[in-house]
Amino acid sequence: MKDGEIKVFCPEEISAMVLTKMKETAEAFLGKKIKDDVVTVPGNLIHKHWQATKDAGIIAGPNVARIINEPTAAAIAYGLDKKVFEVLATNGDTHLGGEDFDQRIMEYFIKFIKKKHGKDISTGNRALN
Repeated sequence: MKDGEIKVFCPEEISAMVLTKMKETAEAFLGKKIKDDVVTVPGNLIHKHWQATKDAGIIAGPNVARIINEPTAAAIAYGLDKKVFEVLATNGDTHLGGEDFDQRIMEYFIKFIKKKHGKDISTGNRALN
């Protein structure tokens, strides 16, 4: 990108960047390549959001073998050693996570931009509201 050039990303592209970084981190931790991914999504997402997550996986390059909701993923992680699972139902706080995560990401990039470019975008910026 040239100095002063603005790049606009769609949500799937941002998600793809996150998926790519998470895959790199997991591969570094495991010491081997990962060929298939399982991606979790909040339990309250509708079909188009699941599809957007699949699209992000295609952009990122990993083979998204499955997309499952977060409560199911937590149950699987909890009982991983038992090898057999039967999910009867899921429930939870549908508002916990998404906005909290968004807020943390926003705070990170505000600090990053201020440090790298000396610009404080936290005030008077409609994009942050």
